[in-house]
Amino acid sequence: MTRVFKPLKLPSVTAYLIAGVLIGPYCLGALGIEGLGFESMNAVEALGLVSEVALGFIAFSIGSEFRLEDLKKTGKQAFVIGVFQALIATLFVDLALYVVHMIAPDKLSVSQAITLGAIATATAPAATLMVVRQYKAKGPLTSLLLPIVALDDAVGLVVFAVSFGIAKTIMSGQMDVVSILVNPIVEIVCSLTLGAVMGWVLTQLEKLFNSNTNRLNLTIAFVFLTASLAMLDFHVGPVHISFSSLLVCMMLGTIFCNICPLSHDLMERSDKWTSPLYALFFVISGAELELGVFADWAIVGIGVVYIVFRSLGKYFGACWSAKATNCSPEICKYLGITLLPQAGVALGMCTIASAQLGEAGNLIRNITLFAVLIYELFGPVFTRMALTAAGDIKPIPHEVKNRRQVKLDEAKNR
Repeated sequence: MTRVFKPLKLPSVTAYLIAGVLIGPYCLGALGIEGLGFESMNAVEALGLVSEVALGFIAFSIGSEFRLEDLKKTGKQAFVIGVFQALIATLFVDLALYVVHMIAPDKLSVSQAITLGAIATATAPAATLMVVRQYKAKGPLTSLLLPIVALDDAVGLVVFAVSFGIAKTIMSGQMDVVSILVNPIVEIVCSLTLGAVMGWVLTQLEKLFNSNTNRLNLTIAFVFLTASLAMLDFHVGPVHISFSSLLVCMMLGTIFCNICPLSHDLMERSDKWTSPLYALFFVISGAELELGVFADWAIVGIGVVYIVFRSLGKYFGACWSAKATNCSPEICKYLGITLLPQAGVALGMCTIASAQLGEAGNLIRNITLFAVLIYELFGPVFTRMALTAAGDIKPIPHEVKNRRQVKLDEAKNR
């Protein structure tokens, strides 16, 4: 699929996603021929563990971008932009969907509008990281982008918990302070603490080995272990103790890369190991995209409003906050475009809404699925275009192209 789409200059992520759509339940799987594709969503969901592990490695890689020497230069800018663009996206979507509610109150309630506004904060780190790696993007925009994408998860958790708590209060008339304020703070603190502890333990264990192969094995196994521990979920009295897999594994990578002197080499080796895992992750993500949402025009209409105003919120939120923190004109102009992809975290949020709000939650889930379908297919393309326009993706020099062509010709002759 990457070869098929190469003439169109589409990122590999988009090719993987389209491959997943083709073998999904709505295309080849619908033919009912065993082995040709996923015949049902249950068959896709059975591979959910692969997605969880892949997200763990993605977060681990992004955590390595939080090196102290780099944060001294861009830490303040990343924090301000990361928080501001998320809140502006929520505000834009809330206002736009409230207008939709005023026009068609039978199609969309205030609670649904507020919940969708909170889901708008989330940005998918996986697609962004894959585009950066494929094109070896390097520069001021990329250095700022990856920490912002990582911070987005923490901001999104807080905004969603508060907004969703308000939405449930509007529907039930009962105020739940624990759900609105305590649980999201506990989740973030527990996630960062678990990740920090695991990062320290991994660094100490690396000292026991002299072989880089054994160190790499230990690193990979530890990401698996940390992603598994992040699935813990229990209650202590009225307080719900849970963990964000992305935050936990991100903190694991941050601590490991800041205190382990061998982290640079080990991260490069693990990145090569995880490449096929990431490809599989995006194929599964493509198969999970439910094309059936196109059948309901109400969902399509509200989904279009959501997509347009979330995109505007991300763009202008990033642009305004970048200008306020004295970023370069290229960053101000193109950063917001790179924040459009949306997937895992948003799907997790809509699943919670669907489980707790019943019929009202199903509408939220379907609109989010529609938006994710569009963002996942076109978001990586816009990210590549923005990074190229900002100068972070460099064109391949002619001598490198010629060298590759010579090798190909020699291989054909043999």
